[in-house]
Amino acid sequence: MKTLVIEKQAIKQNVAVIKERAGSAVIYAALTGDAYGAGLVEMAKLLRDEGIGRFAVGSAKAAEELRKAGLVEEEILMLRSTTDREELERLVDLNAVCTIGSVDAGLALNGLAESRSTVVEAHVQVDTGMGYGGFLAGEPDKVLSVYRNLPNVALSGIYTQIHSAKPDGRDATVQMGEFNALLEAIRAAGFETGTVHAAGSFALLHYDFARMDAVRPGSAFLGRCRRTKGDGLQRVGYGEAGLEDVRWLPQGHTVGNEVLITLKRPTRVGIIPVGYQNGFGVARTRDSGLTAAIRRWWRGRKITVRIAGQKVKVIGRIGAMETLVDVTDMKCSAGDTVLFDIDPLYAKGLAREYR
Repeated sequence: MKTLVIEKQAIKQNVAVIKERAGSAVIYAALTGDAYGAGLVEMAKLLRDEGIGRFAVGSAKAAEELRKAGLVEEEILMLRSTTDREELERLVDLNAVCTIGSVDAGLALNGLAESRSTVVEAHVQVDTGMGYGGFLAGEPDKVLSVYRNLPNVALSGIYTQIHSAKPDGRDATVQMGEFNALLEAIRAAGFETGTVHAAGSFALLHYDFARMDAVRPGSAFLGRCRRTKGDGLQRVGYGEAGLEDVRWLPQGHTVGNEVLITLKRPTRVGIIPVGYQNGFGVARTRDSGLTAAIRRWWRGRKITVRIAGQKVKVIGRIGAMETLVDVTDMKCSAGDTVLFDIDPLYAKGLAREYR
């Protein structure tokens, strides 16, 4: 049995850290990507038990799953602008807060609401440099047209995504300046902005200036975001599998794939029935350049697992479906439990279990 274990206590610890960082800001738990691999419904229920009642999703299907699971009173924000009539109808039926990232999306939502003789709630999405969607921060006239011309839409919030590759926040400061200028233009025209939010996990942990009326942490709940030393978060998610086999290989034998390793001594190897196709050893690419490549290469040489509480080194590269470890100097046998780090976002073929 291969299992992805999600540690509930670690998530609770991370929630406490996030709440402290958020201060008075409202928390929207971003649950895109099946809650970053941790399980949409399971994660939402755990977070609700910890006092979080607002969630952000990436699809109408996810919103529907939450409602069917009993999260009927909680606010659900759809983090994607769409003009698709069928999807908008589902979102309205689910009482979800929609996103308007273009004039066309606003007109489509307003038209639907008008046909139903109702008013629907939405947030405005602003693009400050990522390019995935939203009104450009430098085009206030288009944003103001939404506030002026959609009588059947109640605009209760506005948001962007502050992003940066630099911990000092220089580029993020520029983005916040553009966003704040847009907010000032909206208010100067006599409109209320409602709930303003700009910080995802990284910005929440690194930039106090990005913490506005609300924040949208996601990967931070799993401690799988870009981290800083002493941030208080715990990494969530590890795998369990039984040793498939244990065997001796002679000195000079080659092992691995792509790049073969020649054994320098008779070696007792354990075979773990997981590989990169299961997400083992797969990591999110965060930095670029030669220095980052060398750092990733060095970390790859030091990958270990745990058997009976002892660290055991992986031999060579992780395979597609199997991985070899050096168990020459320890007692173990086929069937013994192996523990290994795995990012839930990439875990495949493992039964998920909350503990």
